Amino acid sequence: TKLVKLGHEVKMGSRTPDNAKAAEWVKAAGGKASQGTYAEAAAFGELAFNCTAGTGSLAALEAAGKKNLAGKILIDVSNPLDFSKGMPPSLSVCNTDSLGEQIQRALPDTKVVKALNTINCNLMVDASLVKGEHDVFMCGNDAAAKGKVAEVLKGSFGWKNVVDLGDRQLRVLHLPGHTPGSINLYDADAGHLFTGDVLSDGGLIDTCVGSDIEAYVGTMRAVLEVPHTRSFP
Repeated sequence: TKLVKLGHEVKMGSRTPDNAKAAEWVKAAGGKASQGTYAEAAAFGELAFNCTAGTGSLAALEAAGKKNLAGKILIDVSNPLDFSKGMPPSLSVCNTDSLGEQIQRALPDTKVVKALNTINCNLMVDASLVKGEHDVFMCGNDAAAKGKVAEVLKGSFGWKNVVDLGDRQLRVLHLPGHTPGSINLYDADAGHLFTGDVLSDGGLIDTCVGSDIEAYVGTMRAVLEVPHTRSFP
């Protein structure tokens, strides 16, 4: 919706060309919004976003078609959250692999850039919702693609500080307590642990919807066991 408001033509893809929710979005978003199948949306866009649920991302991107995404930048905002056993969710991919890496392997001719996946959907497209100075992370293998994504993050979504994590391999650690889906990002090679709100410079943040103090205590113990030299709250 934000990209439509900025004057871009945006096509939302789904399994069917007449998806009811997509039709509602098109009606609300205005004249530059349209809908179609995953394949039609992939072929339409110069820049693609993967905003599907992480457990369905690979299937959705297969339906989108390798040829339709070849040579294009794909901004991947998905998380591999598995809700099959209820709340809190677990991770369908973690520790020795990541969903972003799986997507890049499945689409070798596409320039996959991981970004925005640790941020609320409203904040993703409007950094001004959080007061003060703050960072947004991205990573990927293609420097030029990351440069283009940084332009979008800064110019369209208002992020002032874009931190390029390079092509480092970050492991997603599911560490609930703060929220059911809280994660840390772990760079084993550098010994860096990106903890987000799991750690703070004050007390535990255990007043969010779904916070669980017992799970939080387990998370604190787990963080202590992760071999790292620096943590980034």
